[in-house]
Amino acid sequence: MDQHASHVLTPPRPEADAATWLARRDGVPAVWGRYTDLVVERGQGSWIETIDGDRYLDYTSGIGVTNTGHAHPRVSAAIAEQAGRIIHAQQNILYHKPGLELHERLPLRFPGLRPGEQAGLFLSNSGAEAIEAAIKLAKHATRRPAVIAFRGGFHGRTHAAMALTSSGVKYRGHFEPLLGGVHFAPYPYPLRNPTGRDDAAAVGFAIAGVEELFATVIYPDDVAAFVVEPILGEGGYVVPPDGFLPALRELADRHGILIIADEIQTGFARTGRFWATDWYEARPDVVVMAKGIASGLPLSGLLARRELLAALGPGAHGGTYGGNAVACAAALATLDVIEDEDLAGNAARQGERLRAGLLAATDGHAAVAEVRGRGLMVGIELADRGTLLPRADLARGLLAAAFERRLLLLTCGTYGNVVRVIAPLVTTGDEVDRAVEVIGESLAAIGA
Repeated sequence: MDQHASHVLTPPRPEADAATWLARRDGVPAVWGRYTDLVVERGQGSWIETIDGDRYLDYTSGIGVTNTGHAHPRVSAAIAEQAGRIIHAQQNILYHKPGLELHERLPLRFPGLRPGEQAGLFLSNSGAEAIEAAIKLAKHATRRPAVIAFRGGFHGRTHAAMALTSSGVKYRGHFEPLLGGVHFAPYPYPLRNPTGRDDAAAVGFAIAGVEELFATVIYPDDVAAFVVEPILGEGGYVVPPDGFLPALRELADRHGILIIADEIQTGFARTGRFWATDWYEARPDVVVMAKGIASGLPLSGLLARRELLAALGPGAHGGTYGGNAVACAAALATLDVIEDEDLAGNAARQGERLRAGLLAATDGHAAVAEVRGRGLMVGIELADRGTLLPRADLARGLLAAAFERRLLLLTCGTYGNVVRVIAPLVTTGDEVDRAVEVIGESLAAIGA
């Protein structure tokens, strides 16, 4: 026997028992709060399978990431093929084919692109990184110091992105002082609008909030950009009235302010159109994307008109891993699947089926204040009827009851009282009907 053999560590044999694997989680920091204790083995389409062989209908999509479903064959094949060629081809040093093709294709998706106009793409790794890049671009291009964001928005957890975030104190509390020059205006939230629960009143209140900032806090010619989600994500899946973004566009144009649309959660066909801003007659100046861009690989970016993007000269921004070759290959395959399988159309059709089913299933449940959404981005707000006191306890109860019935859901909203339903865009009518049935059963089980 080799005299050194006793010093060689043999890797432990993988066990098929989830409890054994969970015993190893002590080293996982508590900051990664978990919705479940599931140890996943594989996923396919709308389903995940645990190491113990249990199957769950995954209507979380990894928080809106797996738009093409888990392990879509075309995406998986593209990843494997590119990984066999080269994995990391750093952008300051090399060009690679997936990156060059992505820089051609994605700018063609810039919302409202006019004849003869060209858009440009900047790639990074995460949504927060892309937000940071967008803020730097806006300040550099306009030579203005300030930004206006909207109440309930979530834009990330890095320092500047956190300063723009107001969807919940847990994201920014105890981290002061944050980036200066950030101001907040109301987001139009018809259900909870203090001047009336109709669309016109909600839009009027939001725009008046911006005008009040101009009158009391900051001159408009010091504002570089509005940063806005076309549908609130972490803030509660709030769909603004159709008149909001056009009104904001008019205000921005009047004062030379850019609009940065945070499409991190809403983009890549999630709402039934490629961008959520495609629903409105108001194109943004910058579109920030992540999540659904590469079906689960770390990639993000921003789109802007080329002349605007050119404001960032060489070295003004960058990152070691942004535009990774394998992630770009996954993004190209994701675009192919979205186009070839009409995932925007499926999101629109199944989204209508989901909302109609949920409206029927929640009818008569006093604690359901509203069912809202676009495409396969749907929220169920739980609150005491009349007072609208948020009921986070019922939202948690609904998630637990649905989990018992093998359906995975998430919460959101400032008070954690909105249950969000984020189906993969490849989901089927049968799967939607199953989810609706489970949610109805779960509401009955918790007495909501």
